[in-house]
Amino acid sequence: MGIEIANNSGVECNEEQIIDIAAFTLDKMGIHPDSDLGITLVDEDEITKLHIQWMDLPGPTDVLSFPMDELKPFSASNGPGIIGDIVLCPQFAAKQAVSHSTSDEISLLTVHGVLHLLGFDHAEPEEHKVMFALQDKTLEEWRAR
Repeated sequence: MGIEIANNSGVECNEEQIIDIAAFTLDKMGIHPDSDLGITLVDEDEITKLHIQWMDLPGPTDVLSFPMDELKPFSASNGPGIIGDIVLCPQFAAKQAVSHSTSDEISLLTVHGVLHLLGFDHAEPEEHKVMFALQDKTLEEWRAR
């Protein structure tokens, strides 16, 4: 996988781990190994601006996904493509990580962001059930390696 990461958050993060969980998730989902993904870590001010601009919602958030819709559906048999970009906010993730580490929360958010890029959503109850079950299973398998 061609995964590029940029840390503009001002927070030290385990970038290798973020790339690893993203690559694992893409591989698990059958994405062509030469596909490209961008991950950017930003501070709360930047994620707030993006949240307002792209989602028309106030305040900061944990993760935003910007898929390259014209390249879907993604699969290894369709060849490589540009999957899209994920924007993560480590400061927001740290606030959410009440029962686990910030690193674990960032891993969870990375999987969550990748699944959104691949077309999964959780707006409806059934979608939520499917996406979160897949997210949990992916994290469990990644940790078990």
